[in-house]
Amino acid sequence: MENWKENPRAFWILGLPPTVWLLAFFIIPLGFLFVMSFSDKALIDGQISITEYDYFTGISNYIRAFDTLYLSIMWKSIWVSALATALCLLTAYPIAFGICFAPNKWKPLLLLLVILPFWINLLIRTYALIAVFRTQGYVNKVLDLVGIGPFEMLYNNFAVIFGLVYVYMPFMVLPLYATIERLDKSFLEASLDLGASQFTTFLKVTVPLTMPGIVSGIILVFIPCLGSFLTPDLLGGANAIMIGNVIERQFKAANDWPFGAALSFLLMYATFGALALRSFLASRSKGVDI
Repeated sequence: MENWKENPRAFWILGLPPTVWLLAFFIIPLGFLFVMSFSDKALIDGQISITEYDYFTGISNYIRAFDTLYLSIMWKSIWVSALATALCLLTAYPIAFGICFAPNKWKPLLLLLVILPFWINLLIRTYALIAVFRTQGYVNKVLDLVGIGPFEMLYNNFAVIFGLVYVYMPFMVLPLYATIERLDKSFLEASLDLGASQFTTFLKVTVPLTMPGIVSGIILVFIPCLGSFLTPDLLGGANAIMIGNVIERQFKAANDWPFGAALSFLLMYATFGALALRSFLASRSKGVDI
């Protein structure tokens, strides 16, 4: 009987549908936006058209993206995303560690609790946070019982950062759990037997051995945070605009697709840079020269 792995027909049968899907709904639209990022709105009878474009007119959209206004928004997006990522890491590490060292019968339930928010639409979860943090929300009602508050917890950077941590926490827990679960516990025992403290063992043994999961979690959280627009829009309002909100408004309210495409590709270039950095760090950790 012919091995199906060596049958070209089997390759095309299995590979053609996903290839067509990627071409139709990913490569072609992405290519269109790439061309659009080097284009400008067309001039028709001296008026700027909102539906016609002059293609391959130059890099003016990329130059415009480095305007002081957009650079300040980009910088704010970076530090908000970095802070949210750091908070996710600090919170997710003990959670992942606790799941790994929990009894085997409890691990599936604990992992289910981690991924349970994915079963609920992001929009619903964000509106739930609004109900929690608004002036007459649940948090302020509890604080009012002890004579504290009310505090303005919505439409500021605090609400945005909390919302990002709440939304993307599972993306940090899962890669950390996968890495810690594969960790050889004998290394930890050997460190403790040789006289190292719990803190020293954690800092010099556990953290280096789980660095691949840490780096993967940082990438999985930081990149979506950087491009997020729904959470900042609903929880931050006009006081906490991020670059994702600027891009969304270019495609909708401003109807400036070329500039929106250029901003989108700048984020994509940043993503490629983060992935390249991750590959470099992974190679360094394995002692491979690149």
